[in-house]
Amino acid sequence: MPRVAGVDIPNDKPAWIALRYIHGIGPKSAREICARLEIADSVRAKDLTEDQLSQIAGMLTGEYVIEGQLRRQLQQSITRLRDISCYRGLRHRRGLPVRGQRTKTNARTRKGPRKTVAGKKSVKEMR
Repeated sequence: MPRVAGVDIPNDKPAWIALRYIHGIGPKSAREICARLEIADSVRAKDLTEDQLSQIAGMLTGEYVIEGQLRRQLQQSITRLRDISCYRGLRHRRGLPVRGQRTKTNARTRKGPRKTVAGKKSVKEMR
C-alpha cells in the first residue's frame, strides 16, 4: 500500500479514488491533483512511481489542509463557537443538530439511542 500524507491508500483502486481516503480530499480535489500532475484516470495506486507519490505528497502539504491539521482546525472552530455561547455553540454543547433540523422526530444520530420515559398512569389504574 502506498503511503501518502501519513495514510495508507488502497492498492487496487485508481489513483484519483485512492486519494479520497485522505481526510480533506474529496472527489473534485482528487481529480484536480491527478490532472495537474498528469496522472491518467486509469492508473492504479500500486502503479504510481515513487516520483509521482512524492509529487502528490508535496502538493498536498503545500496547497491543501489535510488530516491532523484539518481535524484540529474543525475542533478549534467548534470550541470557539462553544466559548462565545452562540446558538450553534449551544447546540454543539448539548449534542443536538446544529443546522436547523427538526428534533421532535429524527435526530437520533446526534441525540443517541432513545431514553424511555415512564408514561402517565391512566385513570382506571389509579382506582
